[in-house]
Amino acid sequence: MRTIAILAAGAGLAAAPLLAQTHDGAQSSNAPVDVADPLVGTAPLDDRDLIGNAPPPGEPLYSGQTSPGGRLPHSSVEASPVNVNLELTYPNGVPAPYHYPNPTMIAFTGGGGATYGGNAKPFIMPVVGDWTVPPAYTPSYYDKAREKASPGYYSVYLDTFRTQAELTATQWTSMMRFTFPETDRANVIVNLPREGGEVEIVGDRTVRGVSAEKRRSADGPYFVAEFSKPFAALGTFRANLEDKGWGIGTKDVEPGRREISGNYAGAYITFATKQGEQVLMKIAHGHSYAEAEQRLREENPGWDFQRVHDSARAQWAELLDRVQVTGGTPKQRKLFYSTLFQSFASPRLVAEKGDTFTGRDGQVKTATYNRYSPVPFWDTGRNQIVLLELMEPELVQDVMRSELDMARESGFMNTSFHGDNAVFLYLGAMERGIPFDYEAAYEYLRKNATDPEGPRGYMDEYLTKGWISDIVPEGNPSPPYAGGKAGADKTLEYAWDDHALAVMARRLGKMDDYRMFLQRAGNYRYVFDSSTGFMRGRTEDGNWISPFDPGEPYYNFMMKEASGWSTLWLVPHDVQGLIDLLGGREAFNAKLDEFFETPYNPKGICRDCTGMLGQYVQGNQPDQHAPYLYAWSGQPWKTQKLVREILDTLYGSDAAGYGYPGMDDQGATSSWYAMSAMGFYPVDPSTPHYIIGSPVFDTVSLSMGNGGALEIVAENNSAENLYIQSATLNGRPWNKPWFSHDDVKDGARLVLTMGPQPNPNWGSALSAAPPSMSEPAR
Repeated sequence: MRTIAILAAGAGLAAAPLLAQTHDGAQSSNAPVDVADPLVGTAPLDDRDLIGNAPPPGEPLYSGQTSPGGRLPHSSVEASPVNVNLELTYPNGVPAPYHYPNPTMIAFTGGGGATYGGNAKPFIMPVVGDWTVPPAYTPSYYDKAREKASPGYYSVYLDTFRTQAELTATQWTSMMRFTFPETDRANVIVNLPREGGEVEIVGDRTVRGVSAEKRRSADGPYFVAEFSKPFAALGTFRANLEDKGWGIGTKDVEPGRREISGNYAGAYITFATKQGEQVLMKIAHGHSYAEAEQRLREENPGWDFQRVHDSARAQWAELLDRVQVTGGTPKQRKLFYSTLFQSFASPRLVAEKGDTFTGRDGQVKTATYNRYSPVPFWDTGRNQIVLLELMEPELVQDVMRSELDMARESGFMNTSFHGDNAVFLYLGAMERGIPFDYEAAYEYLRKNATDPEGPRGYMDEYLTKGWISDIVPEGNPSPPYAGGKAGADKTLEYAWDDHALAVMARRLGKMDDYRMFLQRAGNYRYVFDSSTGFMRGRTEDGNWISPFDPGEPYYNFMMKEASGWSTLWLVPHDVQGLIDLLGGREAFNAKLDEFFETPYNPKGICRDCTGMLGQYVQGNQPDQHAPYLYAWSGQPWKTQKLVREILDTLYGSDAAGYGYPGMDDQGATSSWYAMSAMGFYPVDPSTPHYIIGSPVFDTVSLSMGNGGALEIVAENNSAENLYIQSATLNGRPWNKPWFSHDDVKDGARLVLTMGPQPNPNWGSALSAAPPSMSEPAR
């Protein structure tokens, strides 16, 4: 079936009007798939005023840590470039294998890894002439001007070796095409990084192996790599890291040997090539050699690189074409479709319907639907899941089934890194009318929220007191103390989760649960210190932790990867309640203004805290919703101005045009841009509400999964005309700075009339504010 799908996609493209084709395979058009550039997100910002005080000396600055490699939407594998030698480099945050500023390439990967490609296995590198045993590798300078990426495709020219490398992928296989110079020493090095494993050369066209790190590979620890040309010479190698003599240890390289095991176990194969001769390699992974070989046969028969590339491009085109825009600048269009592309980085397919896989309970099963990897709920659970619910509701059903089955296998619903936000996915989908067995999901969501033995950290303390304390270390080194329980932040996150559980319980008719969780949803008030006007940590006896500086990013002490300023706004379910705590609308607006205007100048360093606007951090999740809070406080024009400023200055403002304001976290920071550029954002993804910002395009047409389309028209729109003067929804006057999914679910047309000055009368009435747990005082 996979073979048929690829051939059909290729045939469909062949019948379509041909686009201009360049030498490196890039296609020239204004179609969304050709505007998107996967290199966007791979670079850091370069304006010190926007970066903050990160990074510490000797560490790289965070980029989006996205990958420009060839992959499909929610892909199982990715054919990726590696220009970061993770074994010999201090990584920034996660093992991301590519960092745009780096000038040398060390390898390429084709799957066999976890979420971030730095864990992929094996590494593959074409080398002309001499080569070096990993972990040193043999790097090549490469020409940035000749580096190209498009959805499903990556290409780079390795200047050192006068070799072109091109990458593309199917769902379970990767394909690489190396165009060599004339030489009798065209080598391809294939090795398993770090712990290594076993590698074997089979015949004169195949290298296969199995990684020692079996637990990290969702697509399987076994790999089979086939080549289009027989080997002229071969051998195997490893690095003996146990011998700590000089340098990295001793090497074990033997020409003609076909099997090897150990650290960095690998093979080298050599070809004699003519000028411009192409050698192709295709690779698949599996839970056995037989499964990897089957995937190669079914998905990628033959050696037609262009067919595989065209099929990948067609799948991306179908998805990206669901959003059509007009207006904006070429840069804005590029950033929009590039961030939209990166928004589909997660979750990743683990097993197609009919495939076997190993469940969380260790049992081998056959998938009865497409099973996906866990959702990174602390990250994409705040925004990207809404984009998926809008554009891919059928996929969301499979994702929810995957999460529910993982809960059945492990006993609890997945959490992600911090917090317990799976309920946002389920309630958000429920509110948007996506069919599912929500009663079954609720059982596990409730268990997470009530069982002290579950995955919510410090749950016993939260259940007893309603808040979570923090540990003050001896000597109280604050800052730069960064350890602890993140007690204040956890309290806020759990209260937000509890509100969503209350709403879900009410919708399911569980009124006792509704009342219990609704009461708990107000627990955020326990960590609000009225004397300072901030959320603040408490010791076990209930006293406020002192000293306390709201400008310090304590990282895990009281807060989580955020300062007191950033954490203050983490009450998306009850913005009105927060307004009341801060003294009303006028005081709330003054505090929010101060947040965006107070210079960021802490003593401690938060590596994630980049992309600064005052104290606001666009590069990390805790406060990314904050620019939209003026919708509740009667000044939505400030949201309109801030959103435009963030879109304009904190994405692509670096010299390369690829910069991100910190880690993308599997599509979270990308989704913020994509939705905000369209003109709306889900401050609380568990609700069906969208807060209106300021669209950068004249028109947006978003095709929703139910066949309807949401159209947003911005009349008189420009860089100067960024303020909403008036609006209509389906022809009716619209004076609210938000709309609900019910307003647009069957298709809708929102028309915004834009102008150069704020209109303080539009969307500012108390009655126009978005819903909140607390009712505003009348």
